Formats: sequence, C-alpha cells, structure tokens
Amino acid sequence: MMNEKMVAALNQQINEEYYSSYIYLAMAAYLDDSDLDGMGHWMRMQAQEEYLHAMKIFDFMVERGARIKLSAVAEPPFEWETPLAAFEAALDHERYMTDNINKLVDLAISERDHATNNIMQWYVSEQVEEEANVEGIVKKMKMMGDSGQGLFLMDRELASRPVPTIVADGQ
Repeated sequence: MMNEKMVAALNQQINEEYYSSYIYLAMAAYLDDSDLDGMGHWMRMQAQEEYLHAMKIFDFMVERGARIKLSAVAEPPFEWETPLAAFEAALDHERYMTDNINKLVDLAISERDHATNNIMQWYVSEQVEEEANVEGIVKKMKMMGDSGQGLFLMDRELASRPVPTIVADGQ
C-alpha cells in the first residue's frame, strides 16, 4: 500500500503527463497551421507518448491499490513565434518534466517506497532520451537558421516518427 504523500505526488504527475500530451497537441496544431505537417506529426506522436506515460503511472497506482484522483488539465499556450520557438519550448518542458521525475524519485527514496522508486527509474531513463531527442532537433534547427530548404528537410525528416508504444514491462 502506498502512503498518502506518494499517492498525491503520483496523482500530480499523472496531471503533468496529461498536460504534456496537451501542450504537444497544441504545438502540433500550431505547426500544422504553419504547413509543417511533418513537424506536426512529430508533436502528435510526442503527445501520444506522454499520454502513455500518464497511463503507465495510472496502471501502476491501480496495481498498488492507490486511489487515483484526476484533476483539471491546464490550458496550454496557443502559438509560438517560430517552429524553432515551439521546439525550444518543448525542450524547456522536457527539462521541467525531468525535474518532476527527479523529485518523485527523491520522495520515493525518502518514503522508502521501493516499488515506486523502481518504476520511476524507467522515467529517469526515458527523460534522458526525451531531452536528447528534442535537443537534437533544436540544434539542427539552429544550424539551418532561416533556410527554407532546411526547414523543408527537417519537416520531412520528422514526418517519419513512428507511433509510440510502451509495453507492459516498461521496455
């Protein structure tokens, strides 16, 4: 059984993961509206991945007998100045999420909740990957500057992102 402090923190993280999904959908809409369908596709796939992250915590809590309490998801921003600004915002958001995960790990350790610490280690690794992926896109976009050809090629590259999956054992 999980203690109330851990349950509250994980419920908050579920909300944060849903917000992540929501902000990436907002970014997808902005990019689609800018005729950057490949970038929009990348953001939609990111939104799906964040939803899966929320459900992984949801399912973990159910398995542990914890009560899930969903709360309202905040409204995300509506637009960004440039596609690069959208991806920079995505990178900032991933860094924020990494900080949240690290705090959950710290809490699990302090509460001696080994099961939660164990699942949070998957999220720690996932956040390393998330930050690296978005940072790589940002770096490439900065290298190409205002090049329309570069933006076209980046849009085409990001269109190939596959649909995300998370299997039961977290791999």
